[in-house]
Amino acid sequence: MSISEKNEFFVHESSYIDENVIIGDGTRIWHFSHVLSGAIIGRNCNLGQNVCISGGVTIGDNVKIQNNVSVYEGTIIEDDVFLGPSCVLTNVSNPRSQVNRKNLYESTIIKKGSSIGANATVICGVVIGRYAFVAAGAVVAGDIPDYGMVMGVPAKLQGWMSRHGHKLENPDKDGVYICPESHLRYMKNTENVMYCIDLDENEPLIGEITKGKFSYRYFHKKN
Repeated sequence: MSISEKNEFFVHESSYIDENVIIGDGTRIWHFSHVLSGAIIGRNCNLGQNVCISGGVTIGDNVKIQNNVSVYEGTIIEDDVFLGPSCVLTNVSNPRSQVNRKNLYESTIIKKGSSIGANATVICGVVIGRYAFVAAGAVVAGDIPDYGMVMGVPAKLQGWMSRHGHKLENPDKDGVYICPESHLRYMKNTENVMYCIDLDENEPLIGEITKGKFSYRYFHKKN
């Protein structure tokens, strides 16, 4: 491995790391995974069992990739992204075994803080906005706005999710939404893009606010 000796990370003995890979400090790569030449993985990431990272892929810091996920060339994953178990990413819209399209890989951008649920499929060529939330089993074929929550086949916008992963509902007369867990405030700007009023969205969460204390269903019980 041609990796800087200064970086300290963990790779399970059953996994394979090709030459010319960059892996950041604190990253952990678990059983039966493969990182191909040319991949860049940031700091404090966690790659579960049977994860494949193709060459040319860039992964930011503090990214969590669960078991059985392949990240193909053309994918850009920003900081703090969560990829759920067995979710599927693609890089060619019209694959054919007899037609070589290696020079035509399409870009998929998964922006900071977003989450892709278990068994969801993301069709290539889309942008998933900051802190967007893709429900388990959804099929994403179009862009998702910041904080957008999508579900279904095909995935459709069903509302908004806070940075803590809770539905943003019942805005006040000024259009302000409040996260039921963190009590951080959100609203839409003049371009109808959701943002957090109380925090710099480019900065990570710190301190007690990083510790989840209540489940999703605690705040969103079904009737």
